[in-house]
Amino acid sequence: MEHGAAAAPGELGAMLRAAADFASYPGVHGDDTVRQFLEQFPLPKLFGALQSEADVPGVDETVTECLDKVFSSRYGASLLPSYGAFIQAGLLANSKIIRKLACKASVLHLFDKAEDNAAAVETVVQHNIYPLLINCLTKGDEEIAAIVLDAIKRLAEAPKGSDIIFPPNGEGSVQLDKLAAQSSSMARIRILSLIAKLFTVSSYTATAIRDLNLLSIFEVEIKDRRDMLKTLSALEVLYELVEHPHSNIFLLKTNLFQLIIDVINDSSADSIIRSRAALISGRLLSSADAFTAIDQSCVTNLLLAIEKILKMEESQNTDEIESALETLGLIGTTSQGAQVLLTLSNVTRYVVESSFDRQGRGRQLAALHAFGSICGVDRQEDQRKLDGQAEECLKRLVYTTAGNSPKLTPSALLLSVLQQDPDIRIAGYRLISGLVVREWCLREVCSNSEIIRLVTDPTMETTKLGMDARYDCCVAISKALSSSHLRHEPSLSGLVGKLNDAVRRGPYLSERKRVEARPVVVPEERF
Repeated sequence: MEHGAAAAPGELGAMLRAAADFASYPGVHGDDTVRQFLEQFPLPKLFGALQSEADVPGVDETVTECLDKVFSSRYGASLLPSYGAFIQAGLLANSKIIRKLACKASVLHLFDKAEDNAAAVETVVQHNIYPLLINCLTKGDEEIAAIVLDAIKRLAEAPKGSDIIFPPNGEGSVQLDKLAAQSSSMARIRILSLIAKLFTVSSYTATAIRDLNLLSIFEVEIKDRRDMLKTLSALEVLYELVEHPHSNIFLLKTNLFQLIIDVINDSSADSIIRSRAALISGRLLSSADAFTAIDQSCVTNLLLAIEKILKMEESQNTDEIESALETLGLIGTTSQGAQVLLTLSNVTRYVVESSFDRQGRGRQLAALHAFGSICGVDRQEDQRKLDGQAEECLKRLVYTTAGNSPKLTPSALLLSVLQQDPDIRIAGYRLISGLVVREWCLREVCSNSEIIRLVTDPTMETTKLGMDARYDCCVAISKALSSSHLRHEPSLSGLVGKLNDAVRRGPYLSERKRVEARPVVVPEERF
């Protein structure tokens, strides 16, 4: 590797002062400013200062901060392909701040600012930068590892950059599965984080990860549940991965889903691990195409595992029960999932009963939101109603729950929800919005004048979230009534007008008179 140019004895001090001034600028320097600075202090001299053995305090910090400013500009980044050897040396340096600069310069500055993408890719290949980044990922500290994760993701997003990580011929690539097997627990979690980030880049990278069987690294980490922290870390990374819209297409065809069910069923596992596993399963089944990619027996086993959690006494672990309810809400987001919940299992009974059980506020809140999702509040209006069997099950559950409660009727149950604290009320508005597309529920709501009074009262809520939820509920009732034969009933004529007025008024206008501020004049008190 060529060395940087050494600065003359008297020049180093002047260069460091200029570098400190340059680095202290609060914004990004313009290209002309960077060009003028480099004409006076060329890059070889700045790199030479990092290589010098001069006993000057703060040299590395000052020069690296200055170079970071230089490479943050388009002009500075355009020079990086000519200095690949220095990037390579920086990634191998013992100094943390130099490695940090090299990690950022190697990809983030190189691809984000430089306009010649082909030259940037060639620089990474020619100087073998990707394996060095992986080395920094597994052996560096947390700060450097975070920079490397972003850098490699940015490399994968660049045209032909993903070919460096996943070569078409498979030669020359870093074998992440073998590296994980030989690494420390912390390094393996970082490799899992890298896989999760790469998975979300494109269908090409996701397919490459599946074809290379890199998802099996998750299986290895989750199977070994002797170390709770390690297992939880792997589940947290997997939880982030399944946020990707198409993750279920890939993950449901692996052993991971069955492994997740095993974790939920494992009574010896910590409750926080079971909770996270349950939410992962909910995310995986929260899309319509999920149920075409998985065997029905697996779904049934999952629902049995969740039902086992819900059968626990509330005093045992409230958080785990709330996670289980949230999971059912995720599954019930789609019409396919809602129909599965209502027809393949009795698990929805716990959601309905908990929605109106005031013994545990957190549990009730989670159940109300889950119940609203199952009823279709998150679906398109034409997809809210389910098939005949599922609708009959839903109706029977609501009326049975009401009959077994002191309230006796569904309308009284819904009213009791709207008479509780703001968070519960918001969840109640959401539930009613999903339920009223069904005529039996619309009749229950319209028959209770107090419910109509509350949802049309513009002074009822004081937060934007509450106002929006109340208004959406009011609109949902009005729309359902306008398309129902109930609108012709004489007893509801006043109600129709009241709803129309509330909808026309919007979510934020109230009839309260505005009180203007008035000065108050009082005699001065003297002692």
